[in-house]
Amino acid sequence: MNIQTAYSIRHATQADALPLAKLIDIAGEGIPTWLWRQSCTAGQSPLEVGTQRAQRSQGGFSFRNALVAEKGGEVIGMALGYPIDAALTDNLGELPPPIAPFVDLEMQSVGTWYVNALAIFAGQQSFGVGSGLLQAAEERAGQAGYHKTSIQVFAQNRGAARLYERKGYRVVARSPVQDHPCHPYYSGDVLLLVKDLGHQPAEPN
Repeated sequence: MNIQTAYSIRHATQADALPLAKLIDIAGEGIPTWLWRQSCTAGQSPLEVGTQRAQRSQGGFSFRNALVAEKGGEVIGMALGYPIDAALTDNLGELPPPIAPFVDLEMQSVGTWYVNALAIFAGQQSFGVGSGLLQAAEERAGQAGYHKTSIQVFAQNRGAARLYERKGYRVVARSPVQDHPCHPYYSGDVLLLVKDLGHQPAEPN
């Protein structure tokens, strides 16, 4: 899928697992690395754990759920998305506290195509890649029969929040940030934004 001549967007493959792991850690502000570190075996790095998880055919963080932006043969960004058809109910009390706001909002996303992560490598953000990936994720949702997409963002990440709002997303819920040693947002809320794909916004002049 060509969004513009500078880059293209395609479905991810298992061979993309390493950049997918790096990109989801960017999107998650370091929380993925913190979680992967808890699963490391002797001599294993958190990034290796994340790469192995991206290689799986099952689970939310799977290459099968990802779209990647590619330029010059290199992956420069990704959008990870999948449908949420039912609320999570298992082992909720065992979740690490920093994950609580994200799971809380995910449970309020039932019936939507959930864009779990959208990230671009540093130095590639000025080419419209984020907008292109978001558009491609919405197209994938529509093709799968979903009429709404959802996404989460830290309220303090105003740049990302403004992008989503400009693209027609509206805040429908929020959950307080839990203290965490990795991410830069130690207070405020995580926002849940939803877009009705049947009502496309006009682009500002």
